[in-house]
Amino acid sequence: MAKIERKYLAHFINTATGDAEAVYERLGKDLEEFSPELAAQVDTKKNILGETSILISGYEKTSAVEPFYAEEGSALFTRLQNIIDNGLVLDDLKADVVEVKLWEQAEGTAYPATKEEAYIEITNYGGDTTGYQISFALHYTGNKVKGTFDVSTKTFVAEE
Repeated sequence: MAKIERKYLAHFINTATGDAEAVYERLGKDLEEFSPELAAQVDTKKNILGETSILISGYEKTSAVEPFYAEEGSALFTRLQNIIDNGLVLDDLKADVVEVKLWEQAEGTAYPATKEEAYIEITNYGGDTTGYQISFALHYTGNKVKGTFDVSTKTFVAEE
């Protein structure tokens, strides 16, 4: 069995705000690593018999995007700069992130995918002499929808 190359797990973030039609941009340019982290909620108990029971009741999923280099014309850059300039909070930070499995069987150019709601947290901006950087974190809510993502039209269609 062959190993799956990292480039085949694609992450797209919706750069549109509010009820506007979704405009997805792929994360990855200039990123050497992007790994959503799962912090499990673990409850461990030991009974009087010396037995241990473990209950995992959920996960808090987050991911860091750093560095993100600002590029003119990038819808994601525009969205991030708007958060910085206007000190946006609450639902103005909400976005959906689509994880696409490009190694799986496609129907045309639509691949199996999962869309999940997340909030954008700007962690810092500025950077060094290599360019203007905006680092941010995604905090996922756990609201997931399975479906397909068409990589040519950048549209997500939920399963029925």
